[in-house]
Parts: sequence; C-alpha cells; structure tokens
Amino acid sequence: MNEKTTHFGFRDVPVGEKKKLVGEVFTSVAGKYDVMNDLMSLGVHRLWKRYFTGTSGIKRGDRVLDLAGGTGDIAKLLLERVGETGEIVIGDINREMLGVGRDRLTDLGLVKGLRYVQLNAEALPFPDASFDAITMAFGLRNVTDKLEALRSMHRILKTGGKVMVLEFSEVQAEWFRPIYDFHSFKVLPKLGELIAGDAHSYRYLAESIRKHPNQAGLKALMEEAGFAQVSVRNLSGGIVAIHSGFKI
Repeated sequence: MNEKTTHFGFRDVPVGEKKKLVGEVFTSVAGKYDVMNDLMSLGVHRLWKRYFTGTSGIKRGDRVLDLAGGTGDIAKLLLERVGETGEIVIGDINREMLGVGRDRLTDLGLVKGLRYVQLNAEALPFPDASFDAITMAFGLRNVTDKLEALRSMHRILKTGGKVMVLEFSEVQAEWFRPIYDFHSFKVLPKLGELIAGDAHSYRYLAESIRKHPNQAGLKALMEEAGFAQVSVRNLSGGIVAIHSGFKI
C-alpha cells in the first residue's frame, strides 16, 4: 500500500480513512455513551473526572477549551469553577456527541457561559493565545495525529496556560493485566452488544487503549509539542493517567 497508514484499533488503515471510521464509532454509541461508561467502569469514570477537574487549577474568569467534550461531563464540572465571568468552549469532531451534550446540559438549565464547536483537534480553529486552559478527557487516543493535535493546543494556549489530558494508559501491576484484558476484550464488547447494540465499536475502543502511548510515551509527545513541566499522575493503578503541561 503506497498511502501512509495508521492504526484503527488493531487494524492498519489509510490515514485518510481513520477520521471517518472513528466518526462512525462515536455516531453509533452517542446515545448510550453515558450508560456504557457507567457499566464499563462500574461508575468509577465519574470519580476520575471529578478528580481531574478538581485538581485542574482552573479558576473564576478562565476561558477553557474542553476537547472531545462529548456529552458534557467535564464542562458541567468546570462551569462552576469558571463562574459567570468565565467561558467553556466544548469542542468535538463528532456532531452527534456534541448534540447529546448540548441537549443534556440545556435540560439541566446550563446555557450561560457555554459554547459548542464542531472541530478537528489537529487544526483548532482559534487564534493564537486564545485560552487559559485546555482539557481533554478520553479523546486523545482517537486522534489520528496526536503530536499535531498537541501542537495545535500549544499554539492556542496563552503563555502560562495549562493543558490537562485524562486518558486510559498502561496498567502498572503485572498481576492485574490479565484481569483487565479479560474485561476489555471479553466483557466490554458483550456489554456493547447488549446495551448499545454494537459490539464492534466497543471492541475498537478496547483496542484503541492498547495502541495509545503509555505514560512515558505521551509525556514525551507533549514535550515534543512544546509543553514544559509535564507531569504524570496515575489513577487506579495506571488504568487512566492525567498528563499536565504548561506553555511558557
């Protein structure tokens, strides 16, 4: 194959096809995304997200970009932190996911201080130095060119601004890895089939975690993109990790 390829789960596909394939996955699962997250993680994803936002350092008056904002979980938690003088821009490449999030937050009466933008993280449509902080929860592993996305984030951050990425990572305890693999490749697709009517998409999500850079790999990518003082914090034994970095 002459065309450059990349991974889509455990398959190699032409680079130009990955965005379409990932889009099909999230279009398929959008309606059941929150329910499946609860079932997949036994509700622990809510604790991860609370810790992620609670330790973000985001404060009143900040302008924040929440990438892969999906169903609005992170924006909802951050809205009170930025207050009436701040703003949260929820960005996602998938229109269906954005729609689910917008409807959900609007139903909760959360409208002021929120904007929704369909975008590609590799080419963020904002001027330089536009945001005080950028958050991205469980989205970076689905991006085709992660380094380009991180460079784009660096460009639109203000000097002193912070990026925080919450993402699945590499489990640290050897004894736990077989258990985690069984859950990922046996339980997860079955749940997807029963609840969302889509085993294939959830098999891809499990595979995408294994193809994502581990803690050290993502730290190196962030540093290559220009971020300084990059730190890594494992949660739940490395099932997920928070990577943070600053633009200086």
